[in-house]
Amino acid sequence: RTAAYNAGIISGNMDEYKSAAYGARRAVREAKRRYGRKLETQFQQSGSRSLWKVVGPDGICGRVLKACADQLAPVFTNIFGLSLTLSIVPSSFKRSTIVPVQKKPRPSGLNDYCPVALTSAVMKCFEKLVRVFITSSLPASMDPLQFAYHNRSTAHLLHTTLTHLDKGRGNYVKMLFVHYSSAFNTIIPSLLTTKLEDLGLHTSLCDWISNFLTDRPQSVRVGNCASSTLTLSTGAPQGCVLSPLLYSLYTYDCTATSSSNIIVKFADDTVVMGLISGNDERAYLEEIKHLENWCQENNLLLNVSKTKELIVDCSKKQEQHYQPVRISGTTVERADSFRYLGVHISQDLPWSRHTNSLAKKARQRLYHLRRLRDFRLPSKVLRNFYTCTIESILTGNITVWSGNSTKWDRQALQRVVRSAECITHTELPDMQTIFYKRCQTKVRRIVKDPTHPNNRLFSLLREALSLPEDQDRETEEELLPTGHSGPESGKLINCGDHHHHFGL
Repeated sequence: RTAAYNAGIISGNMDEYKSAAYGARRAVREAKRRYGRKLETQFQQSGSRSLWKVVGPDGICGRVLKACADQLAPVFTNIFGLSLTLSIVPSSFKRSTIVPVQKKPRPSGLNDYCPVALTSAVMKCFEKLVRVFITSSLPASMDPLQFAYHNRSTAHLLHTTLTHLDKGRGNYVKMLFVHYSSAFNTIIPSLLTTKLEDLGLHTSLCDWISNFLTDRPQSVRVGNCASSTLTLSTGAPQGCVLSPLLYSLYTYDCTATSSSNIIVKFADDTVVMGLISGNDERAYLEEIKHLENWCQENNLLLNVSKTKELIVDCSKKQEQHYQPVRISGTTVERADSFRYLGVHISQDLPWSRHTNSLAKKARQRLYHLRRLRDFRLPSKVLRNFYTCTIESILTGNITVWSGNSTKWDRQALQRVVRSAECITHTELPDMQTIFYKRCQTKVRRIVKDPTHPNNRLFSLLREALSLPEDQDRETEEELLPTGHSGPESGKLINCGDHHHHFGL
C-alpha cells in the first residue's frame, strides 16, 4: 500500500493506491472475522474439560463462556488483539489463586503439597491461542529430545530411553533421574525472553510473554481462608496453559556435551543417560557437572534428595565398582528400580514389577464394574466404564513394556480382561491385539516425523509380491528397523490391507 501511495503521488493517479488501501482494509476485516470464529470455537469446545471445572479469581464461570460464545467472541477478539498489539496482559487476566494440592494421601509436611494456580478461564482460552502460534513459529529441529511438545507422548520418550540402553550391551548404562525444586516457579522472565528471541520469535510476542510472567498478583487459599495478595515477577504458575511450553523453551539449551550421553526431557522430568565403556565414567560425571553449572546459570535448583541413579549393567561381570555421583557435595542415592513417567524401570530390565502393579490396580477397579452390573446397567455402559477405567490402566505405555514382558506377566493381565468379559457379557479386545495396533500407530508417527530421534531406526525397503496371474505384480513397502527400536526388535507386524510391516 505504501508503494502504491508513493507511485500515485509521483504520477498523480491515486486509483491504484485507493484499490490497495481497500484491499488491505478488507484483508484486515477478514482476518478479524477468522480470529473471532476461532475464538468462538475455543469457547465452545469441550475437549479440555479441566478448563471449565473451577472458577478462577475473576468469578467468570466456564459455562458462561460456552453458552454465550457467539456474543462474547467479538468482545474478547478486540481485547485479545489489543493485548497482543500493545504486548500488555490485563492485570485481571494475570491474577491467580494458589491452592495446595496433596501429593500423597497422608501429607506430613509442606513438601507433600503441590501449589496449583487457579486462573481465569478467559485467560486459558487466550493462552491456548497463543500457544498454537508459538509452536508453529518454532524450528522443527529444536531440541528433539524434549518430548513435551511436537505432538509426542511419554511412550516416545521411554522408547528413546530404552534405545540408548540397548547400546550398552557388553557395557553398562547409568541413568540419573533429575528432580528440580519448584522448576516452574524459578523461571527468570528476562532470561526466557532472550532465549525466545534466539529461537526466532517476534520481539512483540517475546515482550507479551515477558509481561504475562511479570507483576502477577496472586493469593493463597486453603479451605475458606485466603491470604493477602502478593505480586510476583518470577516463574510460570503451575496450572497455566502456557507454563509447560515456556518451561520447555527455557530449558531447550540443556543438552548433552558428549556423544556417549543423552539428556531426555518431558517438561521438567529429566534423565541424564551415560553409556559407560571400559569402566571410564569421566564423560558421564563431567556431564552431570555441566548440568549442575547450567542449573546455577538458569536459576534452577537440583533436589538431590529426590534425584536417583539407576545402573543397567549388561557386562555380566561378577564384580563391578561404580563411581558415586555427587551433586553440591551430596551423594546421589542409587536405586534398584525407579518409577519414571508411570513405568517401573528396574536394574536388570524385567517388567514383572510394573505388570504386577498394573494388574493390582485393574483388579481393584473390577469391584466397581461388578457394582454397576448389579445395578443392571446396559452392557454398552459397562464396556465404556471398562475402557475408561480398567483398559486405560492395563495398556498405559504398552508399546514400551509388553514386548519384553514374560508369558506369565502377559497372562496375569489377560486374566483381568477375561474377568471383565464375564462381568460385562461382551467380548473385549485382548492385550496382544491392542499392543500390535498401538505399535503400528506409533511407528507410523515416527516414520512421518523426520525430526523424531527414532526416525533413523527405520528404513524403507521395496520388494515384489507374488500375486495371482490375473493381477500385476505390486510393490510392497516395508518398514524395517535399522537398529533396536523398542521392545521386540525385528518383529514384523502386518498392518492389514496396506501390507505394511512395522518392526518393533
